[in-house]
Amino acid sequence: MLPNDLVSFALEVRSETYNYRTPMKFGGRVVNDVTILSVDCDGRSKIGGRGRGLGSMTMGVVWAWPNTNGDGPNLTDTEKLEIVIELCQRLVTAFNDSKLSGHPLDICHHMASVRQTVAKQLAEDRKLSEPIPDLAILLAASPIEGALFDAHGKAAGVSSYALLSRADMIHDLAHYLGESAYRGLFLGDLISPTPVDSMPLYHLVGALDPLTNADVQTPAGDGLPETLSEWIKRDGLTHLKIKLNGDDATWDTDRIVHTYRVANEARNGEWAFSLDFNERCPDEDYVMEVLDGITRKERDSLRAIRYVEQPTKRDLLKEPIITMHRVRERLPVVIDESLVNLASLRTAIGQGYSGIALKACKGHAEALLLGAVARNENLFLCVQDLTCVGASLLHSASLAAHIPGVTAIESNGRQYAPKGNERWLDKFAPFFEVRGGAVPTRMLAQPGLGYGNDPIFQD
Repeated sequence: MLPNDLVSFALEVRSETYNYRTPMKFGGRVVNDVTILSVDCDGRSKIGGRGRGLGSMTMGVVWAWPNTNGDGPNLTDTEKLEIVIELCQRLVTAFNDSKLSGHPLDICHHMASVRQTVAKQLAEDRKLSEPIPDLAILLAASPIEGALFDAHGKAAGVSSYALLSRADMIHDLAHYLGESAYRGLFLGDLISPTPVDSMPLYHLVGALDPLTNADVQTPAGDGLPETLSEWIKRDGLTHLKIKLNGDDATWDTDRIVHTYRVANEARNGEWAFSLDFNERCPDEDYVMEVLDGITRKERDSLRAIRYVEQPTKRDLLKEPIITMHRVRERLPVVIDESLVNLASLRTAIGQGYSGIALKACKGHAEALLLGAVARNENLFLCVQDLTCVGASLLHSASLAAHIPGVTAIESNGRQYAPKGNERWLDKFAPFFEVRGGAVPTRMLAQPGLGYGNDPIFQD
């Protein structure tokens, strides 16, 4: 055991729910609120350091657990949320009962198989007709992993990202990845111990979001911007993530072109877009049709697109196999929902994907490991959030700021659930009241994951 390894930890979970100020549509669904699970971890290191860690994540079950065409009846979103919350609670108990010690990565790596067992038992207890999806299991475990890594760094009095070197870890990457090519390589060789100074922010343009005053049907009336144009002018935005339908190529094409024109009218300068079809495109031809339509209608808007998020189904092995080779020749295209382990990454790259979208909601350990693989193999990299607020947004930003090759962060919680950010405003206002289109990620250099203690507790 190494000096900074955890010798003991105790986890507790709590939850809170916030209504959205305006509805958000993605993947053909409309979402109106968000529930956040936070896990607190009291940890003690071998050399006697103590730290209170915090892991927090939005429970986006609409994203992590979509309806299927299975034999059994589909669960409601409320039922899915209840199951995911119970799964997190059961996992907290399993982690506490494990009495494991060591580096948080080793603890999480050991518990990966345990969480599958716990999820299987929960599905049996609930008499579910289908297993709990891998993505929902990762989501339920993510605040636990964040809390462990945060406590580890705080107990040592340094950034958690500075505790990934060969001096702080027993095992190299080959141990976790199961690939001999990574023998002798450690996370610290590929992940930066310090955050970059600042990063531009991707602002979400939801499928229901008004672009101009003419689009506003029911004003929120809360003093925040009502339209994309107003958000651009207030926040100095330079990066936009555009949610698309994936089942109407004309609508999608026109939405991209219209967004580009509104953006340029609000601010002259270079723009960076990402396109998110939320897996709803039927095939690669659909994506090509949209890109060709953009080329005909507004070629400059095509030049603004930096990458395309996973446009088709998340099950990469389900027949018929859909490849992305032609899209990749035009633009980088990344997997998101399909990315649940290294095997899924290998499958996606073989099918033509350019790289991966990392998310803190899939677990800190997975994000570090797959981020390291992407870096080492020169794959396209981005980090995305899940309408994160408060500590969950700060965690997502810290990941982006410590993985070289990631060029921007996402933050749409400030648009839809600003009340979830209120208690963090005193310490991290620039992350939630954005100006100049960027956030000062240099602020995320405190011990642990970089954001300190939850303001609801006395420091």
